[in-house]
Amino acid sequence: RFLLTGTPVENSLDDLRSLFEVLMPGYIEPVPAGTRGDDRVWLDERLRAKTAPYILRRTKQAVAPELPAKIEQVLYCELSPRQSALYRDVQEQSERALLDLEASGASENSLRLATLTQLLRLRQVCCDPRLLPGQADAAAASVNPIDSAKLDAFRELLSESVDDGHRLLVFSQFTSLLALLRAELEAQEISFCYLDGSMTPRARQAEVDRFNTSADIPVFLISLKAGGTGLNRSEEHTSELQSHHD
Repeated sequence: RFLLTGTPVENSLDDLRSLFEVLMPGYIEPVPAGTRGDDRVWLDERLRAKTAPYILRRTKQAVAPELPAKIEQVLYCELSPRQSALYRDVQEQSERALLDLEASGASENSLRLATLTQLLRLRQVCCDPRLLPGQADAAAASVNPIDSAKLDAFRELLSESVDDGHRLLVFSQFTSLLALLRAELEAQEISFCYLDGSMTPRARQAEVDRFNTSADIPVFLISLKAGGTGLNRSEEHTSELQSHHD
């Protein structure tokens, strides 16, 4: 038997178990319900060891050696003075809130959840201050909204790429950020495709097909969680722009 799949290594180990149950029924031990901690780690390590001899992973070099090597370029965005000041304010507020929560005797789980929430707020400031709760309305009402260093960098990259005939895949974890980029593209009258987790599988595939068959669409906005794995792109001159956050 042969089983062909695109992303078994990038998906979860439970997916790998289900694939091997089709390929070699009974070969992999099932995971008892409620298994956690060291017992789960032991079963996962055993799964890796037992499946490794049967997995043939073909690399790009083996499949299509004529394609050029991937070029990865990291661009650092220096926050504007007002954006940097907002970042420091949010950071100080977050630290005070966490200290107050700890002093009140909150549980470890509550502290962990609050910490993740505060880190999310800092990431939002780095992406675009309008992502912070309440900041979008404030920016709309202000004649001098806080600039986003990443949006400025996106505008520059977009202009260069379109002028050079390249096409962009723009990934972000925040669909709210993608919404801001959609507005930016619409304001510049630049055609684009869009994909996020709220769309049906059929609608997602339609957007992928539209991008692959329409060379005059230079930008594809993609939610990282919904489209980060398994998309096929037929275009030769396609660049990927991913948003990373400090």
